[in-house]
Amino acid sequence: MMGTQRAVKVSMSISKINGVMVTTTLKRFIYPCWRPSPPNEGKYSSKAGDTFGRVDGLWWYKDSGHHVNGEFSMAVIQANNILEDQSQIESGPMSSVESGPLGTFVGIYDGHGGAEAAHFINNHLFNNIKTIHDAELTSENQGMSEMVINRAFLATEEEFLSVVKKQWQSKPQIASAGSCCLVGIICSGTLYIANAGDSRVVLGRLEKAFKEIKAVQLSSEHNANSESVREELHSLHPDDPQIVVLKHKVWRVKGIIQVSRSIGDAYLKKSEFNREPLLPKFRLPEPFDKPILKAEPSILVQKLHPEDQFLIFASDGLWEHLSNQEAVDIVHQCPRNGIARRLVKAALREAAKKREMRYSDLKKIGQGVRRHFHDDITVIVLFLDCHLISRSSFREPSFSIRGSGGVSAEANT
Repeated sequence: MMGTQRAVKVSMSISKINGVMVTTTLKRFIYPCWRPSPPNEGKYSSKAGDTFGRVDGLWWYKDSGHHVNGEFSMAVIQANNILEDQSQIESGPMSSVESGPLGTFVGIYDGHGGAEAAHFINNHLFNNIKTIHDAELTSENQGMSEMVINRAFLATEEEFLSVVKKQWQSKPQIASAGSCCLVGIICSGTLYIANAGDSRVVLGRLEKAFKEIKAVQLSSEHNANSESVREELHSLHPDDPQIVVLKHKVWRVKGIIQVSRSIGDAYLKKSEFNREPLLPKFRLPEPFDKPILKAEPSILVQKLHPEDQFLIFASDGLWEHLSNQEAVDIVHQCPRNGIARRLVKAALREAAKKREMRYSDLKKIGQGVRRHFHDDITVIVLFLDCHLISRSSFREPSFSIRGSGGVSAEANT
């Protein structure tokens, strides 16, 4: 598997807030957890009617809920004219067979070149996992597997490319729509992480000996700015000196796209879609005989342990502004309810700070223009209850929730 797991620690000066040891740098993120707020400001409450989440301007959020293995919190903020991020949580059977395993499925789909691929993955990937799992089910093997997840990614890819082929004449720009795809599955006490693209999942692990929380990145990212990714691309395309190009201090595959793996992006998978009437900026000067990008995910499988406290799944819009350790510390120090929104707001404050503006002014900027300040951001925080994880046969009502929202008219947060 490309990339390595890495534990990130930050060494900074320490102070106390209400008796809790807090790093100086972290105070700017988590201080709102303790400071008194004016009435109705920064409320993180679950109200009646938010079973499927709430929409508030450019926000969609579900502040709290329960999955088979614990609690969760979700939040999405829109920056593009059309929201390109999609996400979901599926809790309950990971199979259509009654004797199949129970678990929790998390998906974050960061679209680009349009929202079509992300929407398609949101509607098909989990069902493909269940279908393929059922086909491989035996009396000896009833759990989840790397093979099932890998095949589900590739099946979803093939299905979307079939849609592109059908719509090519009437809607050729769908060939430039693609999506990163980050998936997490907890099943029978085992965690499966599959990733194609540059979204990220970080584990918060309690270091009991040091009484601190440690950030452990679990996903391998496929972005051309990584030297290992560029090396992989050169090894796969040894006869193409232009397989990666440095433009404006950013490495891009064929000078066009930063990610090296995705679902969709048909124009870089099959030559038949890399021609007119596709927009010139997506067309390559020469034909190609094998896919430039691939959909196969990097997969990590590991057992969960009692010290594993929570998982933060997020599109790269969050990680552009927060480090792994900063995000983990925020989740560890703040209340669970509304924690995904709190993470997004911490990233937005950093985005505003980088542009030397106030967060209150950033909030006034509508979608489209806002993309100049930050990307669409999706965050799912999954808390892990070791007692529930160990009870693999425990059956609760299943549920499905999709992180949606998004607006087409001018709206503010």
